[in-house]
Amino acid sequence: MKRIFAASFLLAVSSLVAFGQTPSRAEVLNEMETKRAELATLETQFLSPSAEDRSAYAEFLAQPNTGLIRLLPREKFDTTPSKLGLTIRGGGAYYSFVRLTHEYGYGSDIELSSGYLSVGFAGADYGMLIKLEGARLEDVSTELPGVGFLAKYNPATTEPEARIEQRRFGTGTVIDGASYKQRVPVEVGATYVLRSIDFDTSDVLVAFRVVRQDTDGSLIIAWRMLEKYPTPRLARNNQTAN
Repeated sequence: MKRIFAASFLLAVSSLVAFGQTPSRAEVLNEMETKRAELATLETQFLSPSAEDRSAYAEFLAQPNTGLIRLLPREKFDTTPSKLGLTIRGGGAYYSFVRLTHEYGYGSDIELSSGYLSVGFAGADYGMLIKLEGARLEDVSTELPGVGFLAKYNPATTEPEARIEQRRFGTGTVIDGASYKQRVPVEVGATYVLRSIDFDTSDVLVAFRVVRQDTDGSLIIAWRMLEKYPTPRLARNNQTAN
């Protein structure tokens, strides 16, 4: 993508020079803005599920609080000089179910990296995932075994507590026979439930299904918002020095 942008820009400038014109800085800036807009359109198309995917899930997507997204593998598409990169921050590997954006840094709730899905990425933010055996996405509710804990879970209220919870779910924990982890392997066709706690941003419970994996390693994911909770806050230290 970056190579396409660079090549297009150089071609436009070369054309002006070939005709004996030296482009003004305003003209160059205008050309840059045009190419950025074109690149943004291409990236949106590249990140979108196919028309066939949308058609297959049309009935599901007609329901409220649902969506269909593509996640790109971070190790392949995240922006670094040595890899094929997108201009979007995070390389299309992240998604926020609240803000409906792939761009990292706005309270992302899920990430695809090295064949794993994960939650909790910045500061004291954390979360947990569970795979539901044999469950259809349409049937997932907070009453199902394994989902009730996630639905009733009370987030940490201090940073030390949040760090403890990060470690607990980072290594994985079993509660009432159900396994909860911060990171789980991708399984095409599997249904998962995620609780994502982003302090000062959002707290959500989301059910999703990995519909398929594309040839470039990207995943098509159908999702449904089960619950939005009050924005989580960490208690601040109000003590002042004497």
